[in-house]
Amino acid sequence: MTNLLVRSSLRHLGRHPWLTALSLLGIALGVAVVVSIDLASGSALRAFERSTDAVAGRATHQLVGGTSGLPEAVYRDLRLRPDAPVSAPVVEGYVQAAVGDRRTLTVLGVDPFAETPFRDYAGGEAVGDVGALLTQPGTVLLSARAARALGVEAGGVLPVRVEGREASLRVAALLAPEDEDTARALEALVLTDLSTAQEVLGRVGRLTRVDLRLPGGEAQADRLRATLPTGTEVVRASARAGTVEQMTKAFRTNLTALSLLALVVGMFLIYNTMTFSVVQRRGLLGRLRAVGITRGELFALVLGEALVLGMVGTVAGLLLGILLGRGLVGLITQTINDLYFVVSVRGLALEPFTLAKGLALGLGATLLAALVPAWEAARSAPATTLRRSTLEDVSRTRAPRLALLGLLVLAGGIGLLGWPTQALVPAYAGLFAVLIGAALLVPWVTERLSLFAAVPLGLAFGLLGRMAARGVRTSLSRTAVALAALMVAVATTVGVGLMVSSFRGTVLSWLEASLLADVFISPPSLVARRGDSTLVPGLVERLRTTPGASGSSTLRVTRARVNGVPTDLLAVDFSRSPARPYRFKQGDEAAVWRELDASTDALIVSEPFAFHRGVGVGDTVQLATDRGPHDFRVVGVYFDYGSDVGTMLMPRATYEHWYEDRGVSGVALYAAPGQDVDALVASVRERAGGEQALLVRPNRSLRQASMEVFDRTFTITQVLRLLAIGVAFVGVLSALMSLQLERAREFAVLRATGLTPRQLWGLVSLQTGLLGLLAGLFSMPLGVGLAYILVYVINQRSFGWTLRLAVTPETLGQAMLLALVASALAGLYPAWKMARANPALALREE
Repeated sequence: MTNLLVRSSLRHLGRHPWLTALSLLGIALGVAVVVSIDLASGSALRAFERSTDAVAGRATHQLVGGTSGLPEAVYRDLRLRPDAPVSAPVVEGYVQAAVGDRRTLTVLGVDPFAETPFRDYAGGEAVGDVGALLTQPGTVLLSARAARALGVEAGGVLPVRVEGREASLRVAALLAPEDEDTARALEALVLTDLSTAQEVLGRVGRLTRVDLRLPGGEAQADRLRATLPTGTEVVRASARAGTVEQMTKAFRTNLTALSLLALVVGMFLIYNTMTFSVVQRRGLLGRLRAVGITRGELFALVLGEALVLGMVGTVAGLLLGILLGRGLVGLITQTINDLYFVVSVRGLALEPFTLAKGLALGLGATLLAALVPAWEAARSAPATTLRRSTLEDVSRTRAPRLALLGLLVLAGGIGLLGWPTQALVPAYAGLFAVLIGAALLVPWVTERLSLFAAVPLGLAFGLLGRMAARGVRTSLSRTAVALAALMVAVATTVGVGLMVSSFRGTVLSWLEASLLADVFISPPSLVARRGDSTLVPGLVERLRTTPGASGSSTLRVTRARVNGVPTDLLAVDFSRSPARPYRFKQGDEAAVWRELDASTDALIVSEPFAFHRGVGVGDTVQLATDRGPHDFRVVGVYFDYGSDVGTMLMPRATYEHWYEDRGVSGVALYAAPGQDVDALVASVRERAGGEQALLVRPNRSLRQASMEVFDRTFTITQVLRLLAIGVAFVGVLSALMSLQLERAREFAVLRATGLTPRQLWGLVSLQTGLLGLLAGLFSMPLGVGLAYILVYVINQRSFGWTLRLAVTPETLGQAMLLALVASALAGLYPAWKMARANPALALREE
């Protein structure tokens, strides 16, 4: 009996290859989107972790200083101590290769005589003169892989750019470690001696850190802390990776949740496919029940089919996800470089856990979606199953109950969204509850609207119009699923589109209010939103006194540890500036600036900083300064959309009081009345000379560059939107094909009674057009609701930003057009096939 059921199932799937293929494609796309996002974002983070491990080596702790690093004397004094721990000095920074693929490289300057306990890169063959690293200045070691990508050889020259300056490094030798992990870690590493690294990075006399091995753990670290000079700290070597994890957590969570939407839409497709499979075989299933097949065996038959489809589709989705991930990894890496930190990803890291998770998601979603059709097949009495109208009667009877359930699910989702917590899981659970609740409302609303639509369609198209509207209602089990899938996909497009446009409008308004100066000058930076490069000493004053400039301000961007966590710190000199372009969420503007000017322990923080750290006006934050840890009062919270992690700002005078760093990251100039801005830009470039490569941008150009970074950040979001729409299109096509193929005998009767192929084409097209119109109407309120959730709940809890939701008619119009076009395209093949079908053959099958 089991063999009979298996053969019956395989025969049915084989007789409907297109529907089977569409089902497999839907499952594969849903799984591929989730897997590709997970692999791409995971690869970027693992590349950073690998490079971090490579430069940290076997260190357990690190000595770190203020924003400008450690004086060399700290290491010397440490080595002279009688109880000196095992230690090694390090100078670390980033440069960009000026040849090959122009990749970002990490420069690691070390003392070769102190390195052995921490790092060993010699495990393999070395080509070239390694000893030149000790005897010749400006020499470096590269991995053989990096050298091939950059097009350099042992003994050759590697030109690099750093902070707008150019330098030439001589490649003394190439390293080829035997260990694969070490080889990957070295792909973006330039190994050199301390003095060369200091000269290249502009840090003569300073160390980035001192690596330590403290076998005594925190107890030994505490004893060491008590004897260190002011401004020097001992931190765990693993803290850096943890900080990076926290920085990118919200970014990765949002990408994952967005990718899951494609899987949700795919579940509608699976449900539709399995329901059609049951409906098409209602006669066979009824006869099987009549001759003794049990309910359990029928239930297992349908679930078994779903499992086979799910397994094949999921495996295909895993392979497609790997291919898609290779394309997405570049987008995600670019976004991480723009927003957070420098990372160089050379390939996709295939993690078994991610692939296993994709397999579980695909199979789990397939079986979950197939439960209802399997239960329907098993529970019906044989006599009921044999009647054609049974399923539609059940669907119409069940529609009000589903609508009531949908209202309850919506209420639960709204409750989760209103839950006063910063956790993202309840927010996303509420978001998906809103989607599911709206989908459950679709059958009842569709039945009601299709009744009303019969009148205007009848007036416009006559009998065919009334038949099209009634056909939607009489095939509710099919049309409701297609509508729900299309509605969710289009609503997702509307919601994400409105969120991005609202975000963009908010950022643009913020830039217009913040960028008041006419010309901005800064050296190039490897991280778009963190211009922490420094101008050459002496150049700043020349730039500030450029003829035609009536005022100026300077900015220093650096990182300071707040309660042990590295955070962006801005030091601004407003002494010659006519304006202070900051808007405050908390604190009176005049009072805030008075307190900042009068005190040396006051600062202001950005809205995301206040949100993530739970601080406000009147609270204090502890910063590690060159004079030791100090508590600073928060006197204001300002709007800022340049960093989702958060920033702090203090006057330059306060910064110089607590830190020894005198670097300047950028200069802003205000044009004198009547001064042409383009002429001022030319004067700045002439005054700067060729001493350092600079970005000299007028106000409009900087705004444009900022918006380009913003748009680049959301490129991955737009890609995910398109993929979700692709999954929905496959679902709609499958639903419409199954609907029309199921009605083949009905259409044959119509043809036999005089309906022409052209009229049949018009009937099918009218019906699919009505479905698209209904989907568009359903998606608009749902899309606006999703946008509201994304703007005021998800973004707020993820990043702490206050955004203004702007609902534009263009976006809603595009949603309606998208729904109509998707349904029209999906209906082309069924209309063509039905119009060409031979009515005699269809009637003979009866």
